[in-house]
Amino acid sequence: MVNLGLTKVDDALAAKHPGLQSYAACQSHAFMKGTGTFILGAAGFFAIQKALQRKLPYPLQWNLLISIVASSVGSYAVTRWETQKCSDLWILLETGKVPDRSPPPPPPGEYSLILQTCLMDFRVIFLIFNCTEVTYFL
Repeated sequence: MVNLGLTKVDDALAAKHPGLQSYAACQSHAFMKGTGTFILGAAGFFAIQKALQRKLPYPLQWNLLISIVASSVGSYAVTRWETQKCSDLWILLETGKVPDRSPPPPPPGEYSLILQTCLMDFRVIFLIFNCTEVTYFL
């Protein structure tokens, strides 16, 4: 039996997947990094908001809520990023090939459609944030 965290993995399975121990260590590291990001992010956001409390006073419950939500989002992003790297490591160890994560190129002629869509999005955002200058932009 091979120990993998708190669980024991059969020797035959460990022999079939030689990268299992590395993958498990990578996943553990990713989750610990996410947990650390949450703790340090919550403490950091809380400290920043306490420093800004003099200029913009609001109740402590909102301070805590904003700190926890912001650090949760950051923690999720870090954990997801690191877990993706672990998945790539697993694929590399199993197949010997590095997975291609780049998006496929758009078909010819679609660049103008993407550009038009981006310009439309920009106009909508500009309209929302600068309602007084809409007549000059359009």
